[in-house]
Amino acid sequence: MNEEYLVLPLVKNSVDMRFELKIGEYMTFIVFKEHGKKIWLIHTEAPEELKGKGAATAVIEKTLSYIEDNGYRLIPLCPFVAAYLKRHPEWERILDESAKPF
Repeated sequence: MNEEYLVLPLVKNSVDMRFELKIGEYMTFIVFKEHGKKIWLIHTEAPEELKGKGAATAVIEKTLSYIEDNGYRLIPLCPFVAAYLKRHPEWERILDESAKPF
């Protein structure tokens, strides 16, 4: 993750159902659905100005940490999140049984 992103807080916006990371004047986010202790990650979006700068990866990493730290199980529907998980199999530990084998 880009070092400057480490200190930025992840916001769980329960109104818009998004995990948000504000980077400068821009917002990158992951749309989610939640039921009980399961979270579905549906769509990741970063503005054009942040593409290629690690913003989407930062919001994914912070969101996965949030999911783990709060005892949720992950169901990744977003192709970008799924691709990240394939490159980082250590996160399989938070996958919901219905999402396995991944």
